[in-house]
Amino acid sequence: MEYNTEGMNYREFGDRSKETILLLHGGGLSWWNFREAARILEGDYHVVLPVLDGHSGSDRAFTTIKDNAEEIIAFIDENLGGSVLLLGGLSLGAQIALEILCMRNNICKHAVIESASVLPAKMTNALIGPSFYLSFPLIRNRTFSRLQFNALHIKDNLFEDYYRDTCAVKKEDMIAFMKASTLFSLSESANNISADVYVFTGGRENRSIKKSVKEISLLIPGCKTHVISNLYHGEFSINHAQEYTEALRQIVKYGEV
Repeated sequence: MEYNTEGMNYREFGDRSKETILLLHGGGLSWWNFREAARILEGDYHVVLPVLDGHSGSDRAFTTIKDNAEEIIAFIDENLGGSVLLLGGLSLGAQIALEILCMRNNICKHAVIESASVLPAKMTNALIGPSFYLSFPLIRNRTFSRLQFNALHIKDNLFEDYYRDTCAVKKEDMIAFMKASTLFSLSESANNISADVYVFTGGRENRSIKKSVKEISLLIPGCKTHVISNLYHGEFSINHAQEYTEALRQIVKYGEV
């Protein structure tokens, strides 16, 4: 099933009469980031997977993280009664989820943040434009795309989804969301978040992500952090959907993992 709204597009799984879990995919991916997780959960929950602006399946250019957050809040208000049971996100999606929580501190009961950076990297940001203008034409080359895909440590059966949707992203959008992600920081209003927040990172994440976990836990009261050894960036939800969904169930039912 699919929502088609004036703004952001969405995929949905499960019965709309059940409590809603809303999950936001990573930058450069699309709703299929959480497809396996949604299929596992759809028997017990209503699962909504937005397609972020500027990504394959979206009909809008990427502008800012804040704009994406506002669109999702408006969707929740118009279609889901103003709140959801659980809000989750990976990487760019996790940054947008954090922005949503800062803008509407009671929009969900539980939040699951995976592999989010909240420490601006100005040098990296400055290099994104020049490097993408040089490398972007190679994205449609399957061999080059396969090398990029392998570097992301995503399981092999998702390559065709990755290749198709990466080819569909416009250069300007890719640069825009990459630059927005590298400059993201957590607002001081994070202190007012009332949801139970759980932060997951892989043991093989880069230093910026690991330092971001400490920053998030300092700013969000009662935030719970979990490091999953031997996993790289984003592997938890993409490659280990069974374990990821079990963690979500534990959080919803018992308030712990």
